[in-house]
Amino acid sequence: MPTPAEEAGNPKVVTRYGSSSGNETYATLVWRRFKRSPMGMIGLVLVALMLVVSIFADFFAPMDPKQANLPFASPDVIAFEDPAGSFTLIPYVYPIGDTGEFDPVTFQPLTGLVKDNPTPTGFFVTGAAYKLLWFIPSNIHFFGSTDGRPIQLLGTDKFGRDILSRGIIGSRISLMIALAVVTLTTIVGTLVGITSGYIGGRFDSWVQRFVDFVLAFPQLPLYLALTSLIPVTAPSNVFLTFVIFVMAVLGWAQLSREVRSKTLSLARIEYVRAAIAVGATDSRIITRHILPNVLSHIIVSITLAIPSVVLLESFLGFLGFAVKPPLISWGLMLQDTGTFSVIGSYPWILSPVIFVLITVFAFNALGDGLRDAIDPY
Repeated sequence: MPTPAEEAGNPKVVTRYGSSSGNETYATLVWRRFKRSPMGMIGLVLVALMLVVSIFADFFAPMDPKQANLPFASPDVIAFEDPAGSFTLIPYVYPIGDTGEFDPVTFQPLTGLVKDNPTPTGFFVTGAAYKLLWFIPSNIHFFGSTDGRPIQLLGTDKFGRDILSRGIIGSRISLMIALAVVTLTTIVGTLVGITSGYIGGRFDSWVQRFVDFVLAFPQLPLYLALTSLIPVTAPSNVFLTFVIFVMAVLGWAQLSREVRSKTLSLARIEYVRAAIAVGATDSRIITRHILPNVLSHIIVSITLAIPSVVLLESFLGFLGFAVKPPLISWGLMLQDTGTFSVIGSYPWILSPVIFVLITVFAFNALGDGLRDAIDPY
């Protein structure tokens, strides 16, 4: 460990994280530590890809999510071979169907790849019309069939709609709900926690009793009770706004308690006491001295709270209390898995779970990497 004199005389200081120049910012040091976390980098890449796909969902969806085809159609298979069996760089999509052969024991028809008339595919193909970013007319899709025939890489639901396309489009609603709820809970929880911890005294006691009251509520029954207050005939946007509001009202208390505990310790540090001694206002002390020091914890809490909201939305959507048609979300898509007979006969109906698992893994990996990089101790 270099002494203060050595640090003053050398332009570079060797720390436990390697050599660093004295003029590096805190963000640079955090990014350097974060890059050393493989799982954190994987989470960052996945989160970036999910955000890009959700923003340009219509472009990445190979099919119109409302187009009805054969109900409960099994997933198609992509193969890099033509009908003659020769290798080709242009992939073909082969449906799963009756091969014309029978099991010699049970005499049941066998299913497999139907190679009679495969569907050619390609990138940047013409397909269903849509509006890119909600106002630019377009009909170009990132991937799809070149002859206009439907492709269902994850199969279809009970109405014959492509599950993959609906999952990509549904990422908008699911991620939008998560981001909106986390934004509201972060703002309210941070303001209440910092104010309560900094002012202290009787005000802090009353605020914390109210926080205890909110935390004591059994959230799931309250979610169901509050969302059931909206009439079934209410517009989808009104119902969605109310669901976001309910989740935000019940989700800010835990972050408030965490921020308050950090504020209580920061309020006793010397530079905060010095700011009070020189006559700094409470708002300046909170915004310039306390908030920057709890910001690292808030950032980590955000990345770890988003997957929790995604899981909650999926669960409520499965029960029918989150999103109403014609909107699409992952939870709403899981309503088709309500019976064991459907799952046993058509297991690809569970495909929306894949989207939820990837999202939860990505944000948890990103949050763990940020937590280690921001606070290595």
